[in-house]
Amino acid sequence: MARVVRFHEIGGPEVLKIEQVEVPPPGKGEVQISVRALGLNRAESMFRRGQYLEQPRLPARNGYEAAGTVAAVGEGVEGIKVGDAVSTIPAFSLNEYGVYGDLVNVPAHAVAHHPASLSWEEAAAIWMQYLTAYGALIDIAGLKAGETVVIPAASSSVGLAAIQIANRVGATPVALTRGNSKRQALLGAGATHVIVTDEQDLAKEILGITGGKGARVVFDPVGGPTVATLVKAMTPFGILFLYGALSPEPTPVPVLEVVGNSLTIRGYILSEITTDPARMDRGKRFVNEGLADGSLKPIIAKIFRFEEIVEAHRYLESNQQVGKIVVTV
Repeated sequence: MARVVRFHEIGGPEVLKIEQVEVPPPGKGEVQISVRALGLNRAESMFRRGQYLEQPRLPARNGYEAAGTVAAVGEGVEGIKVGDAVSTIPAFSLNEYGVYGDLVNVPAHAVAHHPASLSWEEAAAIWMQYLTAYGALIDIAGLKAGETVVIPAASSSVGLAAIQIANRVGATPVALTRGNSKRQALLGAGATHVIVTDEQDLAKEILGITGGKGARVVFDPVGGPTVATLVKAMTPFGILFLYGALSPEPTPVPVLEVVGNSLTIRGYILSEITTDPARMDRGKRFVNEGLADGSLKPIIAKIFRFEEIVEAHRYLESNQQVGKIVVTV
């Protein structure tokens, strides 16, 4: 028997329950992991609330990111052996797999080795944030040295990953945050500029930073009315990624500005990368190289114990954190 987190109804953090569950041996193409740490992300909160890309099949499990040692491998698995230190990539359905537990099975394609220098907590905090940012900024947008990328909700783990990736390729990361309380933390995390959107004129600040040219890339998990303002501060032929919908308000599209400047506004999800083996291999290589040379380093906001999974989800939804929330198992 293993300890596994499940929920039997849609709702807030309090619906998460630790239960004793029999975990079968890994099937064909699966890997069984003895989990040491978990990384939390907003997708898991949305899944629990029934607000994600797929509706949970109850009783449901949860969790995309785990780090630990391989306990067993299923038939047909190559390149992974018992005892390996590994971490999981969000490359599966939460209705099929979930890593909130001390012993879990996951598909082999979602299991990766990581630099031995990482702690378990750091290893559980890498793939969602870095691959998500990599896929948009590098794989699709081809962000280059000297270019400017605007990063709303920059204190999230993905936002911080985008800052580090921009710095790694010599681009200029402009971090957006609603209040002044996170300004210094974002500057300390590598942001070249921080714009406090509740206090400053967003378009004016971006145009000032870019010498009037505007930003070529915007990486936005928020949406809502701010999109119209961001569009006004973009360079012709720029690209704006919408990879979330944190704003409860509608997202207007200023058609004349978009058409007149040949802008691209597109939706983006990580599965664009994880469902293409060649693209995912390139992403894994980029991330591992950055982790190894220190240009990428996960920032951990707070660590909870497995028994505190409800409290960890409450903190996740508080939006107080700067960086990744991690749970030790």
